[in-house]
Formats: sequence, C-alpha cells, structure tokens
Amino acid sequence: MELADILGPDAVIADMRASSKKQALLEVAQRAATVTGLHERAIFDVLLERERLGSTGLGGGIAIPHGKMPGLGRLYGVFARLAAPIDFEAIDARPVDLMFVLLAPESAGADHLKALSRVSRALRDRVLVEKLRATDRADALYALLVEPQKSRAA
Repeated sequence: MELADILGPDAVIADMRASSKKQALLEVAQRAATVTGLHERAIFDVLLERERLGSTGLGGGIAIPHGKMPGLGRLYGVFARLAAPIDFEAIDARPVDLMFVLLAPESAGADHLKALSRVSRALRDRVLVEKLRATDRADALYALLVEPQKSRAA
C-alpha cells in the first residue's frame, strides 16, 4: 500500500491555521468531508472520540488522528501542515505541526492497521519530515508524500 492509494491532491492542507487540537481536528474534518462526501460533524466526532482514548500525537511534532467511519467504501487520508505548532498532548509533550488523518471503513480490519503502519513509517523518515516542514505549497507536499518509499531511501 502506498500513500497515493489513500491520499489525493485535494486532501492536502498546506498552511492550516489552528490554535488548539480541537480546532485542528475540526479543520481536517471539514477537508475530509469534502474528500469523502461524509458529514464533517460525523468525522470530527469519530476523531475526537479516538483522541479521548489517548492522544494520537506520536512525538516529534507528528500526529496521526484516525478512526473508522460508517459509509466509507475505502481508506482516505488527509494531510495537514500547520502554520504554527499546537499542543496535541503528544507522548513527548512536543507540539504538533504535521498531521495525517486516516479514515477507514468500519469493516477495514487489517487494511486500517496496514495504512496506519504505512503512514507512521513514512513520517518517521527524518528527511521526508524536514522536506514537509520546509514547504508550504500543497502540490509540493502531496508530491513528497506520494513519492515511492524506495526513491526516498536512495
């Protein structure tokens, strides 16, 4: 599974302005609603409920909010680069400036976990993360994210 399988060019927010975790989740829920056709409030509620179980802030300024949604036919991703880091209650207490939201169909067991693993692996690539932080153009962010893993390792 490649990120291009779940992330479209219209699902990248290059310079998101949010002052809190809740506001950031609301902003990405709005974009996810546009991309998926689902209601933004339903998406926001699923993401917020997952955050109540424990922060999806992985550390290093990265968060991967995720959840399963009724009515989805496939996995969807939304990537956001925040204009300014926000507190996300991350494991390392560091503020978050990169978010990759993953939404999966209710029936997606292994596929959901594979996608989470793929996103996590990509965002552990320090070179990629530096490049993501260095640009504020949606098209450039998208190109960096969907570039095949092998070419990044070279």
